[in-house]
Amino acid sequence: GGKIVVVDPRRTETAKVADAHHFIVPGTDALLLLAMLETIFAEGLARPERMGVPFVGLAERERTARRYPAERVADAVGIPADTIRELGRAHATASGAACYARFGACTQEHGGLAAWLALALDAVTGNLDRPGGKMLATPAVDVAKLASRLGMRGSYARFRTKVRGLPEFGGELPVAALAEEIESEGRTKIRALVTMAGNPVSSAPNGPRLGKALETLDFMVSVDLYRNETTRHAHILLPPTFGLERDHYDLVLYAFAVRNVARYAEALFAPRGDTRHDFDILTDLAGRVLSRRKPTMKGLAARAVVGSARAMGSRRILDLLLRTGPYGTSLEALRAEPHGVDFGALEPRLAELLEGRPVDLAPKPLVEGTSRLDAQLERSTRREGELLLVGRRGLRSNNSWMHNVPRLTRGAPVCTLLVHPDDAAPRGLGSGDRVKVRSRAGELVATVTVSDEIGKGSVSLPHGYGHSGTELRVARALEGANVNDVTDETRVDTLSGTAVLNGVPVTLTKLAVGESSAAE
Repeated sequence: GGKIVVVDPRRTETAKVADAHHFIVPGTDALLLLAMLETIFAEGLARPERMGVPFVGLAERERTARRYPAERVADAVGIPADTIRELGRAHATASGAACYARFGACTQEHGGLAAWLALALDAVTGNLDRPGGKMLATPAVDVAKLASRLGMRGSYARFRTKVRGLPEFGGELPVAALAEEIESEGRTKIRALVTMAGNPVSSAPNGPRLGKALETLDFMVSVDLYRNETTRHAHILLPPTFGLERDHYDLVLYAFAVRNVARYAEALFAPRGDTRHDFDILTDLAGRVLSRRKPTMKGLAARAVVGSARAMGSRRILDLLLRTGPYGTSLEALRAEPHGVDFGALEPRLAELLEGRPVDLAPKPLVEGTSRLDAQLERSTRREGELLLVGRRGLRSNNSWMHNVPRLTRGAPVCTLLVHPDDAAPRGLGSGDRVKVRSRAGELVATVTVSDEIGKGSVSLPHGYGHSGTELRVARALEGANVNDVTDETRVDTLSGTAVLNGVPVTLTKLAVGESSAAE
């Protein structure tokens, strides 16, 4: 009986089964959400008291939203003002509503702001932590609550990168800064690197630059199954167990489940050769690094923690976490229920997690970040002849690591550039034509698919392809270019430092039959 509305530059698989789909200009999600909030405030539909927890900042949130009425942002967003107002009105008046800002909304120029505004929309309408709205799971192993009790409640801008001064978030620095931090001079430059199940040369912006930077490292170790575009630079490659060779309990995704459940899956096969479990590899690496450091109280404490973890092993640690969790269950209990245990429906728990603190509807960094949207409204969305590039993912492709599996790579090529008919016609493009895609960062060559699945003014290319820098035979033979060859590492979300992967300005140039390009 519910209604699903999808806002996306592409008519996705989800959009095709939704009640409504609205194309949006890539990178303008924050403007859309602010305009929806403006409608809610203007029509007196705000009901944050329905959350049942104290809150502050409502007046400031209203003042900020009032600067972005639907009529002001409609042209920039690409959605009519009447439609924007109806979206805001429907969200506020429904018996229950939830706004989800997923990967595409987060990896853009104002991604951090868009992610927050999606939460603010639910909070202002009283749909946060309420049945029928956006709720929080109570997992059997509550990692977030455990971290909070240990004093790890998240962090922002405690330190910054050396070259551009990009902020840390939760102790992590933006990958868009990795190449320049390796290339920099001085004592604090990055000289060594550990990668684990990652392929940043393929998945990070301006991969060619990062690949060259990795060649200059003093030392690099990779924990990975494959010798790919990134791990081929490693001095040591440590192969872990995979899939059915190891036990599995999902510590992360149960925290985002729509029902409180838990399941433990035991390994079906013994590890092969000299492979070891990730847990064993990482605790041994940590132990060796700590043993070579100058002894300090902090260092000795860390060595004790790592030593205890190695001695207990992953199963005993998981059992301890389950026993001390909210349901007091155990690993033995989960092993007795191979199909999993259902702990019941989600229940409101925001008050418990806040521990008396109010929900802040207008945090200062986010209010200040809103002012940068004015510049987005004032400037032209794109220069003459430019289109905005967004990514996508195929159903048979999980980033890049499935591309060396023959069964998953059969059929027609899927790494093609989606171009709207109205953008293809003036450029003389048809399906099957080859085009040079150029941005400030670089260029690539792609095969065109003309389709109204992509919005006018936008083009789409899937990520994870372009395996020319790998020894993987099946992957290397796949047709397709690496979209991150044209992703600009200098364009980041000012608030979070996240790379701008969606809304990248590009130009298209048709290649004649048989013509090649430097990008190939």
